[in-house]
Amino acid sequence: MTTKRALVLGGGGVAGIAWQTGILLGVADEVPAAAQALLKSDVLLGTSAGSSVVAQISSGLSLVDLFARQVAEESAEIDPGVAIDAIADLFLAALSDPDATVSQKRQRIGAVALKTDTVAEPLRHNVIAQRLPSHSWPDRVLRVTAVDIATGELVVFDRDSGVDLVDAVAASCAVPGAWPPVTIGDVRYMDGGVGSTINLSFADDCDAAVVLVPAGESSPSPFGAGAANEIDGFRGAALGVFADDGSLAAFGANPLDPRCRRGSAEAGRAQGRREAAAVAKFLGVR
Repeated sequence: MTTKRALVLGGGGVAGIAWQTGILLGVADEVPAAAQALLKSDVLLGTSAGSSVVAQISSGLSLVDLFARQVAEESAEIDPGVAIDAIADLFLAALSDPDATVSQKRQRIGAVALKTDTVAEPLRHNVIAQRLPSHSWPDRVLRVTAVDIATGELVVFDRDSGVDLVDAVAASCAVPGAWPPVTIGDVRYMDGGVGSTINLSFADDCDAAVVLVPAGESSPSPFGAGAANEIDGFRGAALGVFADDGSLAAFGANPLDPRCRRGSAEAGRAQGRREAAAVAKFLGVR
């Protein structure tokens, strides 16, 4: 029987982009066949930072080249000028009503995001455009999550959605309170990680999933049980790779700060080498 496999990449700011790229290259360093199996997964699912990485790895650019972009001195990334703690406060305020539904909580966060003074939407769009080696949807299953601010509903974009890839990734990466909501048609969208950093339910048509989570395994979730429990509850076989202590230290105090890119990428590569054997065993490759 053929196994349908997903590679699921979670949210975590520019640190998360760098770390996940490093993880994949680190696996390739030790077990090239395992890295190739990950890159050739039947479904690529990305949330926030993960949406950038799934778009990058499906562009045809090699992991070596993608890693080089992360450790380069020059980058198109910009500092939002806001600390992660301030964004956490926004989430906590939205969660103050215990009777509110998840969609209502997302709507409240979205309302604050609309009022927050950030960089202009075209400037942020240009950052995302420079982040992606290709602006076209690949000829494979690529799914990118975002949240409709008006309804609070989680949506998933793919090549059949009629949405440009850059717009989809920009929407998925629109961290409320840090970046402007993204306009697609008549709808405004914000970060797909508002509620879940991995949104593993969008890979429930797969039998197996490898999930990269740029956070500690015990990291709390304001909306639910957290990524570890989401992975444990997956309908098929799932392997979660969480940032270890060394990687978390490399992220620093603010994973949105572009200055953390190089350290996060290098820590991810080192951890990827250590995780390679476990990933290869899960995938059944050598």
